[in-house]
Amino acid sequence: MQIAQQLQDRRSTVPEQSEHWHSMSAEQKMALYSLHRFGYRLLFVRHLPSGPLAVIAQHNQVASICQQGEVDFDTKVQLRE
Repeated sequence: MQIAQQLQDRRSTVPEQSEHWHSMSAEQKMALYSLHRFGYRLLFVRHLPSGPLAVIAQHNQVASICQQGEVDFDTKVQLRE
């Protein structure tokens, strides 16, 4: 029960943008930097067993960048409303 409460408390706090940036790999940062000129911005970083997954967006188009810096423009990441 206490673990569920801790998870709920953790999700209610929104991390600073710099926290997301610092949790990205160097390859992810380079890929995002190259996409900035097209209007992509970092939304958040999801921590997965395979490594950090950066979720980015341009208007309503969502994409993701894996730990190795590969961009997936057809990502299956679900965003909360």
